Amino acid sequence: MKKIPVLLMGCGGVGRHLLQHIVSCRSLHAKMGVQLRVVGVCDSKSLVAPMDVLKEELNDELLSEVFRIKSTGSSLSKLGSLEKGGYRVFNDSELSRETEEIAKLLGKSAGLAVVDCSASMETIEILIKAVDLGCCVVLANKKPLTSTLEHYDKLALHPRFIRHESTVGAGLPVIASLNRIISSGDPVHRIVGSLSGTLGYVMSELEDGKPLSQVVQAAKTLGYTEPDPRDDLSGMDVARKGLILARLLGNRIIMDSIKIESLYPEEMGPGLMSVDDFLHNGIGKLDQNIEERVKRASSNGCVLRYVCVIEGSSVQVGIREVPKDSPLGRLRGSDNIVEIYSRCYKEQPLVIQGAGAGNDTTAAGVLADIIDLQDLFH
Repeated sequence: MKKIPVLLMGCGGVGRHLLQHIVSCRSLHAKMGVQLRVVGVCDSKSLVAPMDVLKEELNDELLSEVFRIKSTGSSLSKLGSLEKGGYRVFNDSELSRETEEIAKLLGKSAGLAVVDCSASMETIEILIKAVDLGCCVVLANKKPLTSTLEHYDKLALHPRFIRHESTVGAGLPVIASLNRIISSGDPVHRIVGSLSGTLGYVMSELEDGKPLSQVVQAAKTLGYTEPDPRDDLSGMDVARKGLILARLLGNRIIMDSIKIESLYPEEMGPGLMSVDDFLHNGIGKLDQNIEERVKRASSNGCVLRYVCVIEGSSVQVGIREVPKDSPLGRLRGSDNIVEIYSRCYKEQPLVIQGAGAGNDTTAAGVLADIIDLQDLFH
């Protein structure tokens, strides 16, 4: 049985579902000859780990308890100190030190997969140290890969030890497909994608003549948006995904070089208008302009889609008119779609489409990435 020690950073929606998947897939992984040993789980304030990470692991009963506690929005510190059960809970002042200590102990011996399911910039230094110590890194968190080029280079220095499929398109095989094309020597000329489930839903609902304000309210009620919908409507999340793909193609660019079209003006930004004020008094003022754009697109035989376009070293993110009968035009609901144009896929692009959002789908992609690393472990 090949054993893969796992240290999870981030117990939000994706992290919780990952723990659930690890527990539920025990028998499947056993048939594959693989066992995932969870040797640490941390949120922003606490870390829970076994007393001896070299010999022990967090059992499934404790992992289920972590899932329950984090589902209520509580900190892992609620677990208390469980030395008698073989586990310890470290507070925030010890968090970084103890996480690095686990990486040191396992990195050069049994190996360690450090999994980042957080949404934090603060994990970057830990990830860089983990790679230097010989650990593998699996990312659902986009921010480490969209930070400075210096940080990116340090993480990407050992590509065999890094997996980040779930940073773009949740569980869709976008990164893996792109890597295969690149490694075959087939130059990629252009990538066009609808990379936000939230904005995909919004755009397809606008087709039916519904006002933007009503569609965004419905998306928030359905749980498709962040608590502040402007986090989605700003286009920043799509831009991060575009930057990851552009850098994968070898482009040395930073976030500031990406042209981003926000769906709301600066005067309606989070620092100037509350969420309630935006939803009740602000967004309604945007309905007419969007309605006119929808009608104009329709008269041209097109529909509106919020897309990311990568061409050469240029990355642009915003609303575009696309033909109704194109793969992008036929897209409905919260699905993602990516079109890759290369020498081999010149006239008819490689199209990857499917569910591109959701904690369950993203966590499944993370789990597949961990298993994909098994040949690097003893």
